[in-house]
Amino acid sequence: FRLHKSAEEEPHILLECDSGVLDAVQKHLKLYKIRRKVNIAPCLDLSLWAVIPGEQAGDIASSLTECADQALILTPDPRTEVMGWRLITKKATNLSEIIPGSHVGNIEDYHRHRYKQGIPEGVKDLPPGVALPLESNLAYMNGISFTKGCYIGQELTARTHHMGVIRKRLLPVHFSAPLPQDSIPEGAEIFTDSGKSAGKFRAGGGELGIALLRLANINEPLSLNIAGDKVKLTASIPEWWPKPAGK
Repeated sequence: FRLHKSAEEEPHILLECDSGVLDAVQKHLKLYKIRRKVNIAPCLDLSLWAVIPGEQAGDIASSLTECADQALILTPDPRTEVMGWRLITKKATNLSEIIPGSHVGNIEDYHRHRYKQGIPEGVKDLPPGVALPLESNLAYMNGISFTKGCYIGQELTARTHHMGVIRKRLLPVHFSAPLPQDSIPEGAEIFTDSGKSAGKFRAGGGELGIALLRLANINEPLSLNIAGDKVKLTASIPEWWPKPAGK
């Protein structure tokens, strides 16, 4: 979305959102214009890219800085360093001119990287009215402010952060076999060997995914029932998470 006062101005605010809720977000924002002369419109003339550094990327940061003037916006991904950079360009821009030697992947490559790092994104990973900010690790990804407001659920979120215990979190999971496409019901239950519920599957592809799991169960053998078959999975704590104090 582009938000600004007139079509002649450069955009003042660009807002990234899940394309599946484009109309809903636009309608929601317009509720709060309150007679201000602000235009809210989808940016159909722009393209959004995720720039993920490879293992042999070298000093990609300096390379990107040198070419930044060819991009509309080039900024480190605010969620975590392992997600690289967010790049916004005009539709017809040649990416090889901005990032020499880069390889243009596909959306599946991007999602696999996210799942491997345990990064949720969009309404499938973070169902509206279901996903809680702290359980979704948003406090680890610059997604919550504890010094300013106001937002729905702020009091409960702040109280839990400062005084409560977070028993469940979104974690990256690795399956013993690739997942069959589109055959896992939304929120499918994940069980321990004893049959106790350990959490819920959120999203995935191939042998990778993310799941909301009880932290007390993540070191146990876990499994997901798919069409009568039990598929084993293992959970892990992402390296980019803040380290506990004293460790």
